[in-house]
Amino acid sequence: MEGTLLMSRKDCRKVQVLSRVKDKLISVHRAAELLGVSHRQAKRLWKRYREGGEQAVIHRGRGKLSNNCIEAERKQQVLNRYREVYQGFGPTLAAEKLVEEDGLGPISRETLRLWLLEAGLWRRHRRRSPYRKRREPKHHFGELLQLDGSHHPWFGEEHNSCCLMNLVDDATGITLAIVSEQETTEAAMRILWAWIDLYGIPLALYCDLKNVYLCHDREPTLEEQLQGRLPKTAFGLACEKLGIEIISAYSPQAKGRVERKHGVYQDRFVKELRLRGAKTIAEANMILQGGFIEKLNKKFAHAPLAQEDLHIRLSAHQDLRDIFCFEQERSVGHDWVVRNDNHFYQLIRGHEPLPRATSKVTVRTWLDGSVHILQSQKEG
Repeated sequence: MEGTLLMSRKDCRKVQVLSRVKDKLISVHRAAELLGVSHRQAKRLWKRYREGGEQAVIHRGRGKLSNNCIEAERKQQVLNRYREVYQGFGPTLAAEKLVEEDGLGPISRETLRLWLLEAGLWRRHRRRSPYRKRREPKHHFGELLQLDGSHHPWFGEEHNSCCLMNLVDDATGITLAIVSEQETTEAAMRILWAWIDLYGIPLALYCDLKNVYLCHDREPTLEEQLQGRLPKTAFGLACEKLGIEIISAYSPQAKGRVERKHGVYQDRFVKELRLRGAKTIAEANMILQGGFIEKLNKKFAHAPLAQEDLHIRLSAHQDLRDIFCFEQERSVGHDWVVRNDNHFYQLIRGHEPLPRATSKVTVRTWLDGSVHILQSQKEG
């Protein structure tokens, strides 16, 4: 019948108890105990029931719009904007974009999620229960960084995959990233160089077993054997100069914090690239450095358990160009020519005497491509 309001199970319970009070089978005090409400609230309910009957027990807001209800016109405007621009975005990120960039707020992520489910624009995601205990994070900022590359079609499935080099502090979740074509030694050097410029030298790095970080494919040279040193990659040698310990991770789960941060980038950064129309690595790095990483850290990073910063500041005599480089030891020819990577370099007499023929020199190739030949102090 028109105008009829159906009672909930809770309302039916109230009617049953209050009818017993009406028949004088129980007291109002006992009714309060049975309904799980205060004595004062039970007196209010009894008064409403006595004056208005069963209908008076139903909540007065039943069937009415909430005072906080958002207008249907603005709801439709939000859904239309989502279809046009943010299709595929999760409710949390989409709500942020709609409020911050489109000015369609205020709107909560939960409200948007319910609207999207109702409109068939989003589906519920099953949450899997954790199957292993996570390692406790380090207590100090700079105590341990996790480094890894994420290969992903960052510019869309129609483009080739490239690699996002990602550094994450274990204690705070602070991240720094750059995009490169592949996970190369140069890319690893550049991301660590950028971190040192911002925060200082960390104590340790957590990396996987790739040849970029650890050397597996050659035996130690005679000089390394005499010095009791293990073979090192160019990246490993740079870390050794800086006093950074490299710790090996034998599974993706071992460096779970950087792996989970990959997921954040593969969600939010991909969508940001799409919104900006970015299609090149240079454009992607401009977006990262132009505030995207700063906003990401502001949202997801947290304070460390201990306040002391364990980063070490770069000393005045250290030049990162001489540290993040490709270093080889070469012999000087009888004509004072040094050969390196099939290039021949003629040594010319200057203010210092030339090294002796057949002596050893160090050839350093900086990341900018310039070559620098250093004479051993013993030879000088």
